[in-house]
Amino acid sequence: MTIYTTTNSSLQKPGVLTRIGSRIGLVNWLGFITLLWKEVRRFLKVPLQTVLAPMMTTILFLAIFTLAFGGSERYVGEVSYASFLAPGLIMMAVIQNSFANTSSSILISKVQGNIVDILMPPLSAAELTLAYVLSGLARGLTVAMVVGIVMWLLIDISIHSWVAVIYYVISAGLMLSLLGMIAGILSEKFDHMAAMTNFVIMPLSFLSGTFYSIDRLTGVWYQISHLNPFFYMIDGFRYGFIGTSDSSIWVGAVSIAALDILLYIAVWALIKSGYRLKA
Repeated sequence: MTIYTTTNSSLQKPGVLTRIGSRIGLVNWLGFITLLWKEVRRFLKVPLQTVLAPMMTTILFLAIFTLAFGGSERYVGEVSYASFLAPGLIMMAVIQNSFANTSSSILISKVQGNIVDILMPPLSAAELTLAYVLSGLARGLTVAMVVGIVMWLLIDISIHSWVAVIYYVISAGLMLSLLGMIAGILSEKFDHMAAMTNFVIMPLSFLSGTFYSIDRLTGVWYQISHLNPFFYMIDGFRYGFIGTSDSSIWVGAVSIAALDILLYIAVWALIKSGYRLKA
C-alpha cells in the first residue's frame, strides 16, 4: 500500500486552507459564528445591565415626558403624545445599546490586552466586522423587543407598517454598531469613549425628534435637523407605528443604507490595516 504525503508544509498549518478559501469567496463559518456567539453571550450574561436597565430608563422617560406634556390629553397630529413618543424612545434605546455593545467590547479587549485573541484566528477583516456588527444589532433588537412589549402593555401603540419598522430598526442598529466599532478602535482609554458618547451620540439622539416633531422648528434649525442621520432613523421608525412622518420615508431609507455601506467600508479598512489594534 502506497501512502501519499504532501510536500507543501504550508497547507498543513491550521487555518491556511480557510484563508485560501476566503480569497476565493468562501467564508470561515465556524470562526465567524464562534465570534458572533461569544459577543452575544457577553451581553446576555449580564441582562440586568444590558437589557433590563435600558428598559427601565426608557419607561421612565416615557412616564416623565408624558406627564410633563399633558398626559393623554396632549396630541401630536392625530395621535396621542404617548403614542408619538414611544417609537422614538424605542429607537433611542436601540441607538445607545448597539453603539455601547461594539464600542465597549473592542475597547475593553484593547485595554486588557486580549485583542490579539481576536486578530490571530484565521478570520478576514470582513468576517470580524460582520460578527461584531451583528452582535451589536442583536443587543439593540433585544432591548427594542423588551421595551416594545412593556410599552404595549402600558399605552396604546399599534403597527402601521411592519416593513418600515423592521427596516429602520435593523438599519439603525447596524449603523450604530459600526459607529461603535469605529469609536472602540480609535479610542485608547475610557475617557475617549465617554467623550464620543456624551458629545456625539447623546446630542444627536436627543436632537433628532425623539421628544418632539421636527415641524415645530423653523428656519436654520429645521434645515440642520434634516442633516442629522438619527432624525431619519427615528422618523422612519415612527412612521411604521403611527403612519405619518416629518420627511420622505424613501429619502431616509436610502440615506441610512448609503451611510451603513460607507461605515462598513471604513470599519473594514481600519481592521484590515490594524490601525490602533496591532501593537
